[in-house]
This record gives sequence, structure tokens and C-alpha cells, in this order.
Amino acid sequence: MRKALRWLLSLVVLIGTVSAAGATAGAATAAEPTTGTDIKDRILAIPGMSLIEEKPYPGYRFFVLNYTQPVDHRHPDKGSFKQRITLLHKDTNRPTVFFTSGYNVSTTPRRSEPTAIIDGNQVSLEYRFFTPSRPDPANWSKLDIWQAASDQHRVFTALKKIYAKKWLSTGGSKGGMTATYFERFYPRDMDGVVAYVAPNDVVNKEDSAYDRFLEKVGTKECRDKLNAVQREALVRRAPLEAKYQGAATTEGYTFKTIGSLDRAYEAVVLDYTWAFWQYSLLADCESIPAAATATDQEIYDSIDAISGFSFYTDQGLGTYTPYYYQAGTELGSPDIKQPHLDGLSRYGYQPPRNFVPRDIPMRFKPWVMNDVDKWVRHNAHQMMFVYGENDPWGAEPFRVGKGSRDSYVYVAPGGNHSSNVAGLVPDQKAKATAAILKWAGVAPAAVQQDAEKAKPLTKYDAKLDKRDIEREPALRP
Repeated sequence: MRKALRWLLSLVVLIGTVSAAGATAGAATAAEPTTGTDIKDRILAIPGMSLIEEKPYPGYRFFVLNYTQPVDHRHPDKGSFKQRITLLHKDTNRPTVFFTSGYNVSTTPRRSEPTAIIDGNQVSLEYRFFTPSRPDPANWSKLDIWQAASDQHRVFTALKKIYAKKWLSTGGSKGGMTATYFERFYPRDMDGVVAYVAPNDVVNKEDSAYDRFLEKVGTKECRDKLNAVQREALVRRAPLEAKYQGAATTEGYTFKTIGSLDRAYEAVVLDYTWAFWQYSLLADCESIPAAATATDQEIYDSIDAISGFSFYTDQGLGTYTPYYYQAGTELGSPDIKQPHLDGLSRYGYQPPRNFVPRDIPMRFKPWVMNDVDKWVRHNAHQMMFVYGENDPWGAEPFRVGKGSRDSYVYVAPGGNHSSNVAGLVPDQKAKATAAILKWAGVAPAAVQQDAEKAKPLTKYDAKLDKRDIEREPALRP
């Protein structure tokens, strides 16, 4: 996705978080008793599956696993790699949610929103080429959405023999995109899809929708305040870059991939307004300094807090090379104009090519996203897309149209890139929850008769449903 997906791991988990107020339905079912062959033994009996560790969690079994995958699913005899998986096991008689972040997998027990709603098991998959799930040597041409969907298909096929009830796929941001691509290539695998805040950059060269969005989002007062700080950061480039250089020296930051500290500095500054709307709320505008009277340190601190000066360093970019590679080969990347910075910006929005080491070849394939978009509009079946009203990524959303069945697009009012079903208006929240329960085959009789009665089947768990806030680089599709 594009600029500022800065706290993506937070997103990976957060899309699954159910608010305490909204998750007060019946108590979760207890984990199945150990009878016959232990569930761990059944899982490890799958060819290519191996255990990294098991972590305890009340009412569940939680496994961190490796699964051997072909580097190239079209030629499985030409090399393999180990892909990390986690499994939050509840009961083989419960439905299962297949969660994808599109990035690294968290090895801490966590529960996505659909998992909490249906009281199910959860399988979480690390995206190929994110360390340590990377072939060695890495043939980057094998990092594409079809290969990744085929990774999911093999995992599903292997585990479906154990978890035979219905399956839903889900994910947020790039994870929501991943769930959508999986459905496009393997539409018979899942019984439903819940994709959160999934960008849909169909035509990479036409990004005016993002410009129009940023001209109207929130209030004029807030937009002007953000634009003024952003502009001031470029007016005061010399003293603020001196602060950045000091931090780089202290932290050992280098800038080989992007090319210079100056390029990195401007990239962070240009992310500022996008990043604010992505992860903040309108009320947070009160914390933005008044640019005209702010000190250099106040401007620097505000940019750092919202955009993050570590993000375009070699140390920040390295982990996310697979993402930037995909943004520059298939996913696309928004390119906003920001006319209030005319005469101050030296580089403009830099393309993903600038964030990937030059020894990795890249070629953009413009037909890939168009294919997915058309498929969703005409073939979506039991798919749900949830967006946030104030999230820039929602400026180019997925849509369902003629030919789609039992599929929905919802927008959380005032919501950002953390939007979920719990943040919808009450009638839509109930309708969306009822659909998820129905797709998973666990809708109570009362809900089948009246969707307004739909609620999650589990109670809020402060640890399992925790939103992990872990800052990550400004990913820029």
C-alpha cells in the first residue's frame, strides 16, 4: 500500500480487535478436551509441517509452526522454503478464520475480529519473502500475488482435513488485499471474506482520487494546520536536517537505498498529512503545533511522531523490501500532488523503486490490479469490505457490482485505517456481524430470523484482543 502504513503490525492485529462494549455476547466455548490423538500430533503429521514452539493461553492451544512451501508453485520441484504459520486452536468442531497481514506474522497469541465474532480457530500466515519466510537465494520474480495466494491454498488444503468446518479469510490493509487476491485465485476455498481497509489502486498512473480525498477530509481548519506544519518543515529544512543527522549518527542510520539523508528527510515530511489521517482521528488535530510560532524542535517532534524519521533509513526499509517490491511490480502506489509544497519539494512522492536495493530488478505489471478489480465487481460472493471515512487508503476502494452476491462495502464514520465492524453504525454493525456468523455456519436461530440481534459469540479478552502498537516504516504503494 502506499505511504504511511506505519503501524502495520498494529493494523494486522487491530483489524481483529472487538471493543469491550461491542463484544458482550455469550461466553466463548471451552477448548475441546484432549481425546484420542492430540491436536499437536495431528498437525505435525501433515507432511512439511514442523513445530517451532507452543505457547500457553487459557481456553486455547497456540502453536508457532513452519510449513515447507515451493518457491514456485508452477514448478514445485525447483526449490522450497519454510513459511511461518501460527495456529490459535479452539476446537476442531468450530469454524476457522484464515488471517493474513501481508507482512510478518505475530508470534504472540492474538484474535482477529472475525475470530472473536464466530468463536473460532485462527490460522495466521506470514507473507512469503518476509524474513524468515524467505527462500535462500531469493528469486524475487517469485514474489507475486498468485504465488502468495497459492501459499494460502496449500496451507488451507492441508489443514482443512483437520478443521473441517467452515472457513473465513480476513486481513487488514495489505492483509485485506491478500485475502481478496486469495479469493480471486481460489474462490472455492473460503466460505466468506472479511477484508478491512483494503486499497484498490486499479490504475497506478491515475491517482487524482487521493488528491480529491485530501482536499476534503476532516475540517478545513485541521487540513490547514497540517499543511502549515508540513510546509514549515521544508522551509526549515537546514536546521531540521541537522537534527536528523544528529539522530542518524546516534542511532547508526544509513541511507544507501534511498540515496541520501536529504531524500529520506523529504520522504518523511511528504508522508505527514497522509500519515495523520491514516492513523489519527479528527480530535487529534488539537495536538498539532501552530506552525508559525512553533520551535524547530516542536516541528521536528511532530513530524517524527506522525511520520517517523527512522522509516526511510536502510535500517527501516530493509524489513519491508518485499512490500516495496510488490508496490513497484503489481500493487501500485498513490502519487499525491500536495500543491501547498510547490517550490519547496525537491523530489515529490518518490516511487517504490527508490526503496528497494538496486540489485533487485523490478518491472511494473499494470494489468494485475485491473484483473482483480474486475473480478471482485462481477464475481464477489460472500465478501465484505470495511473502510474508514477518514482513511486516505479508502479513496480507491474495492466495489461490488452486477454479478456479485451477498457481498457488502461498509464505511465506518470518522474512522481511520484501524476501522472495523465494531466501528460501524449500529444497524450496519448488526448486519455485518450477522453475515459473518451466517457465512461461518454459526448464526444462532434468533440471528437467522433477525439480523439486529447479531453479536459476537465471545467476550472481549484484554490480552487476546489487544491492539499491538508497533511502529513500522511508511509503506508507500
